[in-house]
Amino acid sequence: MIIDCHGHYTTAPPALQEWRDRQIAGLQDPAAAPDPRDLRVSDDDLRRSVEPNQLRLMDERGIDLTIFSPRASFMAHHIGDFATSARWAALCNELVHRVSRLYPERFVPAAMLPQSPGADPATCVPELTRCVEEYGAVALNLNPDPSGGHWTAPPLTDRSWYPVYEKMVEYDIPAMVHVSTSVNPAFHTTGAHYLNADTTVFMQLLQGDLFKDFPTLRLVIPHGGGAVPYHWGRFRGLAMALGKPPLEEHLLRNVFFDTCVYHQPGSDLLFGVLPVRNLLFASEMIGAVRDIDPATGHHFDDTRRYAEAAGLSTTALADIQENNARTVYPRLDALLTQQGR
Repeated sequence: MIIDCHGHYTTAPPALQEWRDRQIAGLQDPAAAPDPRDLRVSDDDLRRSVEPNQLRLMDERGIDLTIFSPRASFMAHHIGDFATSARWAALCNELVHRVSRLYPERFVPAAMLPQSPGADPATCVPELTRCVEEYGAVALNLNPDPSGGHWTAPPLTDRSWYPVYEKMVEYDIPAMVHVSTSVNPAFHTTGAHYLNADTTVFMQLLQGDLFKDFPTLRLVIPHGGGAVPYHWGRFRGLAMALGKPPLEEHLLRNVFFDTCVYHQPGSDLLFGVLPVRNLLFASEMIGAVRDIDPATGHHFDDTRRYAEAAGLSTTALADIQENNARTVYPRLDALLTQQGR
């Protein structure tokens, strides 16, 4: 199998955006606020949203299954308060769940959390629980910066995050550490904020000792880890300077990276620097980079091509494209086993 661990519902029916626009308007005029029941999306609407888009590309590229979550830029945790995020997350998670029910062998849900700047992360636990127990979520997306580019939250090693980690360990699910829209004009959302966050979170983990408290916790850093593989020597040296164990012992039993790197040299670097066991195939298709690369004639986000042109052994390629995902996402492995795959 080829498992894409990083997919977002970027093609959701327009009714979802319309509902969100009304919700945002309702922050100024409560009379304009919509009821969750006002969102009406049929199964046919869902089919029309994915069949010519994600499903078509998955078929063309030979991707069997995608771990699917709400659109990252739509999370927008900086808008409103916790109640705003809670209502929004519930709707987005329900739509992703419904897509997974329509195509149970192609999509598996990952949960969006109802985070909000200044809110105790423990407030997210009920939605996390609901998504795992009712929707069969195999993972969650964790935003290390709910402020939208101003970085007002404590680092992920802070004890305030521990209630979320405790629930993750209980359910044996990983989190993809993924920010949302930047409202800081200094940081473009996908070109700067996303990659900054990937790098920042790795350094937060390096500075701390989170995995001493949670030895089975697993975090996936997307977009190839931001600057991490390119500056691996810097991070190794910083670990030494801070008196930390080698990175292989300190972080790499718990931290993993996806392959959302959109050119061959960058992908080759990723595969050459990080251990195979820490790499998970992903594309984030129909995401930040949607065009065709004029240098290759293929879509930038057709990442399977890069993996298969990287000179990896058959075993290493199978680990990156399937086996590592089944290890990092045990609930996914159990579902696939139940399906006979």
